[in-house]
Amino acid sequence: MIKDSGLDRDKLFITTKIDGDKVQDTAVSFAHSLKRLGLEYVDLYLIHAPFFAQGSTRALQEKWSDLEAILATGRAKAIGVSNFRKTELEAILETATIVPAVNQIEYHPYLQHGDLVEFHNKHGIATVAYAPLLPVTKAAPGPLDETYELLSKKYSVPPAEIALRWTIDQGIVVLTTSSKEDRLQGYMNKVPEFKLTPKEVQQIKEIGLQKNHRGFWKVKFEPNDFS
Repeated sequence: MIKDSGLDRDKLFITTKIDGDKVQDTAVSFAHSLKRLGLEYVDLYLIHAPFFAQGSTRALQEKWSDLEAILATGRAKAIGVSNFRKTELEAILETATIVPAVNQIEYHPYLQHGDLVEFHNKHGIATVAYAPLLPVTKAAPGPLDETYELLSKKYSVPPAEIALRWTIDQGIVVLTTSSKEDRLQGYMNKVPEFKLTPKEVQQIKEIGLQKNHRGFWKVKFEPNDFS
């Protein structure tokens, strides 16, 4: 698939992950990923989730050390984590020689993770948000519906683009997908053309706190855990 694209390798940013739900040999898993992708290196390698460690600080630290070793070989240009909470980040930072480049988390107004983003900023970890459109799609109806509609009319864009803009305007990287190429192209064309005011960003944030909704990894969290 990558080779078939016809694009030069340096035009692509490729991320892959090691399973975060079960114990695996990191070096073997990474080598297998490179082979399947047909690549000599990836741009970003992530621990998909911390659940393999079953609460063990040592297991988290050892896994992160494995990623640091891969980074040193040049076969990954950057390393990071995904679905980590503050306590799990604190655990690996105790022994890390390299700070995670990113923490890729489900992030939207209905799942703001308390002070996690502030913690990322303090330590130089980029926040990457997946499922940023969830309040417009799977979590609707909700308290933000009216606000999204009003802002959609103001900026002449669909609610989904308001949701993306809200995330971007906080300095957060967004990840979103669609089976429709024209929809993705629309995001790329329209979202950079407007910006929410600081007041609007804060308004969405405050209204979003009226509802809690987690779309992914539900079985790994207590029902009232939105950290």
